[in-house]
Amino acid sequence: MTDRSNQKQARPGKPPSPEAEAQAVRDKTARLRALRLARDAEIAANAPPAPPKRAPAKKKSAKSAEKGPSLSDWLSTQQTQGRRN
Repeated sequence: MTDRSNQKQARPGKPPSPEAEAQAVRDKTARLRALRLARDAEIAANAPPAPPKRAPAKKKSAKSAEKGPSLSDWLSTQQTQGRRN
């Protein structure tokens, strides 16, 4: 039985160990991060200048600025008119 376990370990198509897989993932992540940072730096260097800021929006009309009745007034009106919750 020992011979078989040695044969399995020495097989050329053996899957990599978890440590080797983790190292491969870290290497790939580092490579992709470097590529992404280089791409972002190139894009930032070639980006057109930011457009000027817009002027502030116009003020709302006086009609929309008026407030309605307070909540307590509205509730009392609803109650007096016979509406229920």
